Amino acid sequence: MPKGLRSLQFSFGDTSLTHYGGMALFQQFCRKLGLRRLFQRQIPWGRRDNLYHPAELLLCILYGMVAGLKRISDTRILAYNRSFQQLLGLQRFPSDTTLRSFLRSLGPQELEGLLKVHDRLRTRFREYPRARTSATMDFDSTVLPIYGWTIQGAKVGYNPKKPRRPSYHPVVAFDGHSRDTLLGILRPGNTQPITVAQEMFRLCQGKVPRYVHRKRVAVRLRADAGFYDKDFVQLLDEEGVGYCIVARMTHPLQARTAGLRFRTFRRQGHWQVAQTAYQPLHWELSHRFVVVRRPKPPREEEAGQLTLWEFHDFFYHAFVSNLPLKPAAIYRFYADRANAELDIRELKEALPLGKIPTVRFTANAAHFELILLAYDLVNWFRRLCLPGPWQRARLQTLRYELFMLPARLLNVHHRNVLALPSGYPHRQRFFKALAQIRRLRIP
Repeated sequence: MPKGLRSLQFSFGDTSLTHYGGMALFQQFCRKLGLRRLFQRQIPWGRRDNLYHPAELLLCILYGMVAGLKRISDTRILAYNRSFQQLLGLQRFPSDTTLRSFLRSLGPQELEGLLKVHDRLRTRFREYPRARTSATMDFDSTVLPIYGWTIQGAKVGYNPKKPRRPSYHPVVAFDGHSRDTLLGILRPGNTQPITVAQEMFRLCQGKVPRYVHRKRVAVRLRADAGFYDKDFVQLLDEEGVGYCIVARMTHPLQARTAGLRFRTFRRQGHWQVAQTAYQPLHWELSHRFVVVRRPKPPREEEAGQLTLWEFHDFFYHAFVSNLPLKPAAIYRFYADRANAELDIRELKEALPLGKIPTVRFTANAAHFELILLAYDLVNWFRRLCLPGPWQRARLQTLRYELFMLPARLLNVHHRNVLALPSGYPHRQRFFKALAQIRRLRIP
């Protein structure tokens, strides 16, 4: 068995090394979008730094998020990464104190400008490479526990994992086809999703074109029980939007469910489905309710979910819908909304959703919007530039296989050369992605 090196000397003089060599591809993609110029021209900056333009500070935060740095304080490791700084076009990387002070200084005007930049990019990528004639909106919410009582907007509300802790309760809308975000709103922890449902729908509706190629765009919506409300359902009916929303299993609905005739639609697991016309209390009209039941699994951890009702060894789910589909097809349509749960998990585990950087609510809202923008940028980069299995890879996988690639930045015959490891197994995919970025033509 070969022995390790017995004699080894150390030197700290090399300034051309980086362990984020693969981030050069992502940086080239952002340059193709003109991201720095959008930040400079579309955001009304109310402050200037002597050393850094605010657009550069935004890019530093974004690149740090994509690289896997969860907290602002983690960016300290980039202060000595000279090659990473050169890729960004910086003389030096700002300190974590500078980045946090920059976030704290952001006001409502800068936040509004950041939202406009994000919406402008969403519009460009929705129409590229071709506009779609249908749109599916997936509404979801999550709870972000906060460890600090002085943080603005930190309120005690629904928090199943950390009861009696202050929290934020953001709501997010995803595009059901592309998994891009349509909208995100950071809200105090004592608010409910239904209080912002109509506003969310109006804002998302404004981002979807009414007609494409003279054909009316069909809009459908999926949401969990947090958005189950008479006024919201009535609004969707008036707008002619197809929807499937999880209904709360109230006692009258439970009584009606007990007398329904179920039919098996999934033999593996013995899942059964039924439907009924039902008018909840205070609702003006009766609506179509689809009820799905399945045998109780061996593990009982699902029994605590609010949308499940246990009766005679079955768990029951109920949905209100106006879609002209068979009951089983309505459940399958809603089941695709599970991707939204995975997207929320991606925001929490791969990106710093839940890491609150300041005590100011506006600054935290700007940080939240930057997280959504980083998520969308990675999504567009993966969909339009990456080949093969990387198109379906999660961000954490892309970091291990692409972004966290050791490299050396050299200057050879007055040309910048990024030297990569000779044994890198994904060399062909790397060059295919680089060629695709260079060919990209986004209006």
